[in-house]
Amino acid sequence: MDAPLDPRLTWDLPAFGAMARTADLEPLVTRVLAPNPSGMTLDGTNTYVVGDPGSGQAVLVDPGPDDAAHLAAVEAALAGRDARCVAVLVTHHHGDHADAALPWGARFGARVAAADPAVAGPGGRVLEPGEVVRLAGTTLGVVATPGHCADHLAFRVESGAVLVGDHVLGRGTSVVSHPQGDVVAYLESLRRVHDLGPSALYCGHGPELTEDPGAVLDFYLAHRAFREEQVLAAVAAGARSVGELVATIYAAVPREVWPAATSSTRSMLDKMAREGRLAVSGDEVRPA
Repeated sequence: MDAPLDPRLTWDLPAFGAMARTADLEPLVTRVLAPNPSGMTLDGTNTYVVGDPGSGQAVLVDPGPDDAAHLAAVEAALAGRDARCVAVLVTHHHGDHADAALPWGARFGARVAAADPAVAGPGGRVLEPGEVVRLAGTTLGVVATPGHCADHLAFRVESGAVLVGDHVLGRGTSVVSHPQGDVVAYLESLRRVHDLGPSALYCGHGPELTEDPGAVLDFYLAHRAFREEQVLAAVAAGARSVGELVATIYAAVPREVWPAATSSTRSMLDKMAREGRLAVSGDEVRPA
């Protein structure tokens, strides 16, 4: 099986580290990039300011790290829209998306909403898949996207764009965290977002994807199938542990991301073991 071609390689996307700190993506959405770049967060966490420009209000989606410089940039974006923050929405509980939720919610006097009650906090709102959040002169549809982790949500804006958090990244592919993640749920979530026919994917990390969002989702699905074939080939060639699989499959990938690759590989092995395609016991992997 040949490796699928990533359509983004031919797109005119900003180089790593060249994303603007603040960008108006459409009338409803402004993106503010947090100053927390890394191998895992790519250019940094994307915080989204969402609302009707004439409403005087806005919703923050994924406030990110509780960082003073990032807060100042978000407050400048709010001022640029002549808006006050009326709610903080969080796609999932990971700290690079959620750490600022409660402190910023308190600062703005805004209610926090998330799928995880611990993220929403006391007095917060626990979001349910399929519900519609009506705030800031607009609506946000709540889309269940578990897989990267169990509590992951995406938000569909009225324009048809989807704020996908870590479900899809602007560069590379997402990690299916182990043991919180679930590859089967992740694949189902990719198809669910695909069925929405998104006009754009506004990612938790990396640039926004506007040219052909469906092609990126197709690539993500094909990439997971390709990884499974690589695992089967490596086991057939003699690999007998998770470490050996990662060293073989991710040999060309910087070692700093091998822990994330190991997490995704473990999640993939769980799926393949349930399907009876491999025998897995702890770190040991054998043909079925």
